Amino acid sequence: MRKIRTICLWGFLLMFVSCVQKETVTVQDTVTVQDTVTVHYDVIPLPREISTNENKPFVLKRSTAIGYPKGNDKLKESAEFLSGYILETTGEKLTVRESGSGDNTIMLETGLSHDNEEAYHIAVSEKGIVIKGVSEKGVFYGVQTLRKSLPPSLKGKTIHFPAGSITDYPRFGYRAALFDVGRHYFPTDFIKRFIDILALHNVNYFHWHLTEDQGWRVEIKKYPKLTEIGSVRKETLVGHLQRKPQQFDNTPHWGFYTQEEIKDIVKYAQERYITIIPEIDLPGHMLSALASYPELGCTGGPYEVATKWGIFEDVLCMGKETTYQFLEDVFTEITELFPSEYIHIGGDECPKVRWEVCPHCQAMIKKLGLKSDGGRTKEQKLQSYAMLEVEKFLKGKNRRVIAWEEILDGGIADNPIVMSWLKEGSGAEAAQGGYDVIMAPHEAVYLDYYQSEDRENEPLAIGGYIPIQRVYHFEPIPKELTEEEGKKIIGTQVNLWTEYISTPEHAEYMLLPRLAAISEVQWSDPEAKDFESFRSRLSNLFQFYDLYHYNAARHILAE
Repeated sequence: MRKIRTICLWGFLLMFVSCVQKETVTVQDTVTVQDTVTVHYDVIPLPREISTNENKPFVLKRSTAIGYPKGNDKLKESAEFLSGYILETTGEKLTVRESGSGDNTIMLETGLSHDNEEAYHIAVSEKGIVIKGVSEKGVFYGVQTLRKSLPPSLKGKTIHFPAGSITDYPRFGYRAALFDVGRHYFPTDFIKRFIDILALHNVNYFHWHLTEDQGWRVEIKKYPKLTEIGSVRKETLVGHLQRKPQQFDNTPHWGFYTQEEIKDIVKYAQERYITIIPEIDLPGHMLSALASYPELGCTGGPYEVATKWGIFEDVLCMGKETTYQFLEDVFTEITELFPSEYIHIGGDECPKVRWEVCPHCQAMIKKLGLKSDGGRTKEQKLQSYAMLEVEKFLKGKNRRVIAWEEILDGGIADNPIVMSWLKEGSGAEAAQGGYDVIMAPHEAVYLDYYQSEDRENEPLAIGGYIPIQRVYHFEPIPKELTEEEGKKIIGTQVNLWTEYISTPEHAEYMLLPRLAAISEVQWSDPEAKDFESFRSRLSNLFQFYDLYHYNAARHILAE
């Protein structure tokens, strides 16, 4: 529970500015100013414990330095981030230096004793501020809290940080957002901007959906046709899939990320304590690969990169040994590009109609002795076998597999992390079966759904309706789980699919501010959440959206 020890804190909950002194105030090392601004610490996500007192505040000055321990390059990076954030809001560039703690210093350090590696503690006194974390990760989240306590547009103002302390750590160790670049390619600059948005909201995993029927977006050097052919579709559906007659734009859509670009993006994310989890979706959603290498399919083609959305019957032929070799080769290069412990291998929405009549698949089924029983078809078991083979291969490279919940349909699995998306009940069943689970049910966290019922004034979406309130009230741990079973829910994420999202502006509109809602779900305990408090604090976060020109949906502020 949060500890509040000051009669002024309710004011902090409602606004950035808790007091304004109209007379001229002169602060040492600062210009003469008209206003004194006292910041607040009630940011999004809300810290667990905020304690303030009546002691003198810390006053930010031009001469204030940001310090870090000698030789700690990671904390140096965080110090430089904080200096940059303060420059954005105040116009003053603070010095970053190797130093011990001292007067007029914001000191970053590790050594906090806590069982959560992302925990941090902020101590504020008249002499300075100390942000102390269990690890450099924790310090980074402390920096984010301090950053978000500073309202934008503070140039020419004296800034007071109330004396006191903040103690904070996340509820879940896995806090993610998915972005689909398979349906529509987005440039590298926007991928970095997307990562910046995640960092602002304390998200620590970026699930990068890199391949789809409509496009292959990652360079694989051993298979150059994947990007020469598979990254290009001849045209794209205009309007909704259900509209008849269907129309197309007659314009090629293409794009992919070179391996050098990916390395740069991975480094960019690492600097912000975000791990990128690549997804190569298999054995379905593979038309872009089949168009590039038709021999990977059951019929031999010809195939083409999909120009509209949906589920397609042509999938990888899992009866051919060459298909397994292809997957090993692809994942070898993927693991060289992405240092993440986790690799997502898809597994969703794979029709079996081709396998049912494919001589290669039926021969493999016979060889493996797979039979239909217990409500599972032999073709479902073939998919489970294929996924298990990929899982074993990646395990040999010290990686752990994440897959959509259909990975369990065939009843054969080793130790995958199950990503539950169809319904919350399937996640509970997986947890009860002993699997680690990531909760991402489409009815709660799919951000390609409409966020307003006023569809005429909203950009085109796939359908559905998920207002920010629905996201905020989502509880990742199903009620039917015991306390021990609940520990198998390792986290949750939002998913931003892009069938109907083709521009950065549209992506930001669908993402924000609903990402803020899930960030508090991911970070805070259920009993600490309060939607009205969240909404009042959201207006403060919108000032940062405006500062960075994020195209957030604003209707929540008027409700």
